[in-house]
Amino acid sequence: MAHTKQKPNHDNVMATNRKARHDYFIEQTYEAGLALTGTEIKSVRERRINLKDGFVSVRNGEALLMNVHINEYTEGNQFNHDPLRTRKLLLHKREIKQLSAAVQTKGVTIVPLKVYLKHNFAKVLIGVAKGKHTYDKRETIKRRDQQRQIERVMKHY
Repeated sequence: MAHTKQKPNHDNVMATNRKARHDYFIEQTYEAGLALTGTEIKSVRERRINLKDGFVSVRNGEALLMNVHINEYTEGNQFNHDPLRTRKLLLHKREIKQLSAAVQTKGVTIVPLKVYLKHNFAKVLIGVAKGKHTYDKRETIKRRDQQRQIERVMKHY
């Protein structure tokens, strides 16, 4: 029997930050685990998470995910979580040092790109990002539109 390669399952992506690739140049990405409470992981599995205003801060040798909104679990009780609480990212010490060094550069920040499940654990893909100027954003939009037009014309041939 020949081993066939499985197609990647995109059902495990719980949330994406589409605005991040529009507003930033992503220079490097890291996969980090998320330290979540019981009601938080249940809400993430229901895809009730918003990454839009999120960012990563490195303090005291720890990477922290800030400003990410995870809605309260509907079936939760008085032990439900705070939707905007700061969550710890699980990274190797070497990776945290690399992130800390990258943030020291002016105009560089760390943003969450997507949250997904991997072997039933919540993971977040974070990117070291450099801010785009308005003219860079216009150039990206123009290039994307040109690519769409080329694909449209090639479809007819």
